[in-house]
Amino acid sequence: MTLSPLTRGILLGFTGMVLLLMYTPLLVVVINSFNPDPSMTWPPEGFTGEWWRKAYHSAGARDAVLTSVQVAIVSTLISLILGTLMAFALQRFDFFGKHSVNLLVILPIALPGIVTGIALNNAFRGIMGINLSIYTVIVAHATFCIVTVFNNVIARLRRMGGNFEEASADLGAGLWTTFRLVTFPQLRSALLAGGLLAFALSFDEIIVTTFTAGSGVTTLPIWILNNLFRPNQAPVVAVVAVVLILVSIIPIWIAQRIAGEAENIR
Repeated sequence: MTLSPLTRGILLGFTGMVLLLMYTPLLVVVINSFNPDPSMTWPPEGFTGEWWRKAYHSAGARDAVLTSVQVAIVSTLISLILGTLMAFALQRFDFFGKHSVNLLVILPIALPGIVTGIALNNAFRGIMGINLSIYTVIVAHATFCIVTVFNNVIARLRRMGGNFEEASADLGAGLWTTFRLVTFPQLRSALLAGGLLAFALSFDEIIVTTFTAGSGVTTLPIWILNNLFRPNQAPVVAVVAVVLILVSIIPIWIAQRIAGEAENIR
């Protein structure tokens, strides 16, 4: 499709405006993390790394980061296992209710977070009688992280077909040998991309976490929310927010690179 110079200019300007509205607030947070004024007046009148030092020595922030990393890693591992198994089941087998199961697998990420949080809170405390803890947070995160792994794996399975696996079986390879030497190498990049996206999604989740975390569980997003309006804590919160931005962006960027390279190889 060929566009006129005027149309291209309008689309380019509109795209630039949208990106500016999206990323200017993030840039302000980054700049405020170096603002020497604790009240974060604008524009900044200098430059300081004091708030980064205080954030580094903040025991609460460090504990929150560690908790978020633990939750994200475990929920990602659970998602990789269950999401991959469900992708294989729905792609390679036909059974009654297949499309309904497919919808139920994807539904958690489509529901509003507050609905998922309330539902899981009622299930844990009301139906199962389980006290809220870091384990309930992990289970809650896994419910929607599974979707990212599932989508990546099932998309790769649809493109793969079954020719190489059938050839491997014809040559006498067993089920696990075929999976190890034929199927898994083709799925590796999809699993890595899905796992990285699941980690990023879990690391910065706050709504579902608020409803499923016990009183002693503080993830990094919850720590930011609790300290955002405390006196003299705003600059430290800005620093932690910058770290959270980086931790969220890097896995997504790597996942996109992996997916792009895998497509080029194909």
